[in-house]
Amino acid sequence: MAQPRTIPVISYAEDVAEGVTGVDAGLLALRAAVGAVMAGHGAQKLFGWFGGAGFDPTAAMLSAAGYPAGQELTWVLGLSEIVGGVALAVGFLTPLAAASVIGVMINAVAVKWGFDWRGPIAAADPRGVEYEVMLGAAGVGLALTGAGRVSVDGALGALRGGRVLSGVAAVVLGTAAAAAVLLLRRL
Repeated sequence: MAQPRTIPVISYAEDVAEGVTGVDAGLLALRAAVGAVMAGHGAQKLFGWFGGAGFDPTAAMLSAAGYPAGQELTWVLGLSEIVGGVALAVGFLTPLAAASVIGVMINAVAVKWGFDWRGPIAAADPRGVEYEVMLGAAGVGLALTGAGRVSVDGALGALRGGRVLSGVAAVVLGTAAAAAVLLLRRL
């Protein structure tokens, strides 16, 4: 009769002491960059920080783009970007944080398509969507890979290594949330 397999328990400190891999460092760099960009965009929308338009102009832009309740949606958008961005940067509940990035970026692409879209790659044209597509793709990648060792998830021993089921669920959640918001939009 086969002996049951035992799984050794390794503490976070021992895990990190074994050495942070290039994958862990790469995930940290990607999370930090995407998270900071997303949080910064949220602060632009809600508070006008970093040269952003601020709350009222963002609400007016959302209303002009066909979204109902521009002010309420500005709160949802701004908080999704700030909270999701910070959580992604530190690697806390990474699949859920990535879902917020995915949902926001799907809507950002849809808004740009509605304003005289000129194709997916228009580097000299602010109406190109390659930036939003790259941030959304980074969200998908981080949802599927997890946060890596150097993260809150890693310290807690949860979702560090990227569980396929939680990653796929995050992608579905982000896409479904984006679809729900898009259904509210007047085309």
